[in-house]
Amino acid sequence: MNKELLELLEKKKVLRSKLEAAKDLTAINALEKELDELNKQEEVLVTRARIADKLNNNPGLGNPVHTTKDDLPTEDDMYDTKAYRMAFMRYVCSNGAKELPGEYRSNANTTTTDVGAVIPTTIMNRIVEKMQAVGMILPLVTQTNLRGGVTYPTSTVKPVATWVAEGATSDKQKKSVTGITFAYHKLRCAVSITLETEQITLSAFEMSLVNGIAEAMVKALEEAIINGNGTGQPKGILKEDVPEGQSVVLAGFALTYEDVVKAEAALPLAYENNAVYVMTKKTFMNFAGQVDNNGQPVAKVNYGASNAPERYILGRKVICCDYLPNLDANTAVNTAVALIFDLKDYAVNTNYVMGLKQYEDNDTEDQIFKSVMLADGKVIDNNGLVVIKTPATKG
Repeated sequence: MNKELLELLEKKKVLRSKLEAAKDLTAINALEKELDELNKQEEVLVTRARIADKLNNNPGLGNPVHTTKDDLPTEDDMYDTKAYRMAFMRYVCSNGAKELPGEYRSNANTTTTDVGAVIPTTIMNRIVEKMQAVGMILPLVTQTNLRGGVTYPTSTVKPVATWVAEGATSDKQKKSVTGITFAYHKLRCAVSITLETEQITLSAFEMSLVNGIAEAMVKALEEAIINGNGTGQPKGILKEDVPEGQSVVLAGFALTYEDVVKAEAALPLAYENNAVYVMTKKTFMNFAGQVDNNGQPVAKVNYGASNAPERYILGRKVICCDYLPNLDANTAVNTAVALIFDLKDYAVNTNYVMGLKQYEDNDTEDQIFKSVMLADGKVIDNNGLVVIKTPATKG
């Protein structure tokens, strides 16, 4: 943009700051007079640019006044600059009386004989990124937010009632109670962007950055709920001891009707009300493609009020996630590919709820966005856990 016009805009910014600090009417009146003078100078500059543009379009009137490279906007899109938007606003509000400066109208594709002004560019406030499937597991587990470690009392011994004769007594039974205590594990995600990027970026960039960090934290926590090894992270469901008779080995490398019947038979009656299947979508859809002798699908997919798929196997809800391997011919032997479990029997205790912090690296001036969470998770009751595994050998 014209250097003199830029200087005028800077002077108006200074006037605005002075106006906010002014405390008496005399100072305010003086600022108003100074602003009127700046507006007159701006009108002169704009008029001169308009006349220069006419001279450029009419070489016979004399030597053309050339617009130098330094006078043009340096941004990649000059119609998205703040200065152009201000000039466009003045043009519209004056019904075209205040024409745009020549540097904005000398573009070869848009001349004064075509249109009066180009509408400022609008950039969509959104960044398109590859989506990930997260958030299916975390809402279904038990969540606590206690600052200290929390202990869940557990007991595997049930008292037994016995029939006795009149006047007789029964043996006194001892009720032993143990506990599961949660520790503190730190989950951290940090993303760095350069100072230059931080200054020129759209708000959509930072919004996308924050959402990406939150999604990464949720994904890591859900992954640990299923597969965590318990060392420096929560202990996952698949790392728990499976009760005797509740580990179901598939007949082959495909989920069949007979396999799910065996899995249902292995699930104790006391735990069947709220238990769900957990598997990948591909594993479920391969099973859903099977039909019985009458041609009816073995699996069932309903569509609820929101028209979202609701998947069921033998009337039991299926939760699809990406934290288990897909079941196909390439799946490794003796690998857990699905499970039946009441996810409320898994507890996640968050000591420090996930927050976002921004700071600057003093060595590079890069802007760092960091999120930290302190959490732990464990199965508090594994008696209702059924794990479905691939065969021990292929062949």
